[in-house]
Parts: sequence; structure tokens; C-alpha cells
Amino acid sequence: MAATGSEKQGEKAFYVSTPIYYVNDAPHLGHAYTTVAGDVLTRWHRQRGEKVWYLTGTDEHGQKIMRTAEANGVSPQEWADKLVTEAWQPLWEHLEIANDDFIRTTQKRHTDRVQEFVQDLYDKDEIYKGGYEGPYCVGCEEYKLPGELLDGEGEYAGQKLCPIHKKPVEILAEENYFFKLSEYGDKLLAHYEANPGFIQPESARNEVVNFVRQGLQDLSISRSTFDWGIPIPWDDKHVIYVWVDALLNYATAVGYNENPEKFESTFPADVHLVGKDILRFHAVIWPAMLMAQGLPLPRKVAANGWLMVGGEKMSKSNLTGIKPQDLTSHFGVDAYRWYFLRAIAFGQDGSFSWEDFSARYTSELANDYGNLASRVAAMVGKYFGGTLPEATASGEAEQAIQEGLAKAVETADRKIGEELDFQGGILAVFDFVKQVNGYITEQEPWKVAKDTSEEGKARLATILYTAAESLRAVAVLLNPVMPDTSAKLWESLGAEAGLGALADQRIQETGDWGRLPAGSTITKGAILFPRLEEKPTA
Repeated sequence: MAATGSEKQGEKAFYVSTPIYYVNDAPHLGHAYTTVAGDVLTRWHRQRGEKVWYLTGTDEHGQKIMRTAEANGVSPQEWADKLVTEAWQPLWEHLEIANDDFIRTTQKRHTDRVQEFVQDLYDKDEIYKGGYEGPYCVGCEEYKLPGELLDGEGEYAGQKLCPIHKKPVEILAEENYFFKLSEYGDKLLAHYEANPGFIQPESARNEVVNFVRQGLQDLSISRSTFDWGIPIPWDDKHVIYVWVDALLNYATAVGYNENPEKFESTFPADVHLVGKDILRFHAVIWPAMLMAQGLPLPRKVAANGWLMVGGEKMSKSNLTGIKPQDLTSHFGVDAYRWYFLRAIAFGQDGSFSWEDFSARYTSELANDYGNLASRVAAMVGKYFGGTLPEATASGEAEQAIQEGLAKAVETADRKIGEELDFQGGILAVFDFVKQVNGYITEQEPWKVAKDTSEEGKARLATILYTAAESLRAVAVLLNPVMPDTSAKLWESLGAEAGLGALADQRIQETGDWGRLPAGSTITKGAILFPRLEEKPTA
């Protein structure tokens, strides 16, 4: 789904990427969590009126993909094509992901540029030939350090296991080409020191710093025991290590060595969103490769935590993968987008439970937010024939609402737009929703309506205008999180006639009070968050 944001000529795009995901299987909640977070972040910056570029895609080379394809009786390319077209891209469309590009590492625009990048490093004497033997996890596509491995139990007794996949590692001995990663330890540490926000959260930063301080080994950047990958340009008996191939997508997708103007206006990424299990690749290997090539480093690498089910990281290999559609069919897409960013602090591990989702949906979405919108529309319809009245009798109560809105806008913009604290930003908006509900409860417009004096009518008009104007702001603030719901509310408020399209409303102006014109036609549309049906049974 291509995004159309406000773009200013010459301005560098706010560039956000997800990891490119392995196509060994269909996406699960963990993949969707990172992708929705990136979507909310980029939609937020679009709502600010900024030029934005949001990249996601698929990682289609390597031994893991080759083995999966073989197990399914098809070629690796056929397997990748099937998964991308039937699972990955349809899910992102379903979840309203507004990505600007979808890169596949089997595309020529990528493979050609990867060969050029690696050839250039080779010509600069950054790559040499050597041999290596060590424990290798095919699931991670990574050589492991002996100290990282777990002792197997049960069926794996006597074997060493990958700490992430809990499967036995393989001992590989290969003649490979190596990148001189060991020469970049001091440069990386200096960069971390000069840019304390480069790796987030702080716990992730500390882990990477400690890892680099222990000393880096040169990186094997080729494989010669299988052929599903991009050939080394000077030695076609080798293919490029899948992680070198994959990391370069962040450059190849935005015009590296192909479209200088596009590259200049987009690269480097402002935020790489990654899972914490692939943090070292992005915070150590990727910046070292860029340093070797004389290219600018990303501004920020942000590691999200793991989604846990039953105390285990959610993954296909652990059989805890849950399809996002299992949840969206019950709760709806917007509630799904909202829940994981609301319930889990970004950067920390978090557990998913159906019961928690149901409770939060009912309390915060249906009762607090949805009921507020429904009540306000109903009262404007009942007392003013659906025409939004003018506020002429504002007092301290209304001033408190205006101040509450200004605080909510400032907090949400800082937390979501700058700090990647999605939970904190969403909570700031919902605290304001609760404040407006409290305001209506205290002002009792249904009682004020019984006062037919001019003062009574003015007071009732002011209460309902205040509530509707508050909802106008909430629709804008929650548009990046729940675009379908915000569009419905925007329509219900009749806001487009007086203010224009919801996408054109700016975060910076949302706190300016009195934007929704009196005289707007308020309609009671469909219930924003319908009552949940019984939990489906397996």
C-alpha cells in the first residue's frame, strides 16, 4: 500500500525500516508487531507534514530458505514468490501498513548493487580469503560463540543448542572470504560514545557496548557449501553471506549506486526497527560496513522486545506463532494495531493474552473512547438537531479541557514522534479521553438541557461544543494508530467540510482550540468499537 505524504522538495525523508523478514514461513504476531510500530511511527511523521519513507520487505536467500523450499518440493525462488504474494504482502495490506516500498532480496535492483558494494570493499582491501570452523545456527544464519550455546536436554542431550532457537547447532568448516570487522571495534565504540541515542533502549545499548569491548572477530562474508545466494563477483564458487546481503537492503532500496538523487534525499535511515535477537547485526556489522564504505550511519537502531506466549518467544520454531488474522477477525484491525503498542512498552518483552486484549478493548476502546463519541453525537442530535452549536459560555471547566488537550498533544508528539514510546503516547491521548468523559459526567448536559433560559441553552451548547472539539483532536492524534476508526469519527463530526481531509491535519496544530467550526453537521455513525462476540473456540 503506497503512502502519499506531504513532501517538501530538497528535504531529507524521515526514513524508517523494519527488518526484512525471512520467507521460510508465514508471518506471525511478532513480525506484525514491529511492522505496525513502524507504520504508526511513519504515519505520525506524515501527520506532522514531513516527507517520509517507510521500507519493509523479505529476506529470501540463505540456507534456511533453501532447506525449507526443498522440504516443500519446490525451488527457493518458487517458495519465496509463493510466500510473498500469498502471505506477507496480503497481511501488510490487511493491517493497513502504509509502506512506501517492499524490497525483496532476489530482485535485480538489490542483487546487482550488493555485488557492487562487496566488490568495492574487496578492492579497498577490506576483504580477504581465509578458513573458519565453528558452531553455526541455520535458523539465525550465524556462527555462534561457544560461550553462547546451551547444553541440550532430553532428545538433544549431549548436544549444544542455539540460545534463541533451542535447536542443535551444526559445526561448519569452510574456506570463506572475511570482512575485517575486527578493525572497527574502537571506531564503533567511539560512535556509541558520541551518539548515546544510537542504540535504544539503554539495556540494548549496554549489551552491544559490552560485546564490542570484548573484541570483534573478522566476519565471514561468504558461503561455499550451498549456492542459494548472490554470487561473490570475483569468485562464483562462493555466495555472499545472507546477513551482508540482507543488511544492504537499507541502501539498495533507496537508490544506492543507481539513483543518486533518491539516495541523497533518503539515506541513511533515521530509525532501523529490529528485534533484539538481530540487534548485533544492525548495531555492529551494519555500521562497520558503512564505515568501511565511507557512508553515513543510521541515526538510530531501536530494538523491540519479544512477544511471549507461555514464557516462550513467539516464533514458528517454538510452535507459538499466532496468525494476526486470528485476532483481527475478532477484535478488528484498528483494535489490533492499538493493543500491542498500548499494552507493551516498546523495547521490553511483553506477554500476549486473549483475556487482557478483551479487557482493554472493552474498558478503553468501547467504554471510554467509543462511548464518548456515541454520546456526544447523540446529544448534539437530540438537543441541536445534529448541528454543532457555538460555545459562548466557556469557563474554568472548559479551560481545563483546553489545557488537557495541549498537554496530550505535546506528550504524545514527543513520546511517539521522538522517543518511540508508543505506549506512553497512546496513554497520553487516552488520559485526555478520560478527562473529557469526566467533564461530561460533571457538567451533566442532560440536566442542563432542562434549563430553557438563554443562559441554559448557551451552557448546553458550550458543553457539547467542547466535547465535539475534543473528539476532533482525538481523531487526529489517533489517526496514525487507528486510521479506520479516526476516519469514521472525522466523518461523524462533519469535520472534512470545515477543515479538509483528515490526512492533511497537522499534529502541531491539533492543540489549537476551536478548529472544528460551529455549524458542522454531526451524525451518529456506526459504533466505533462493537461489543465483542464470544471468544471463538478452536
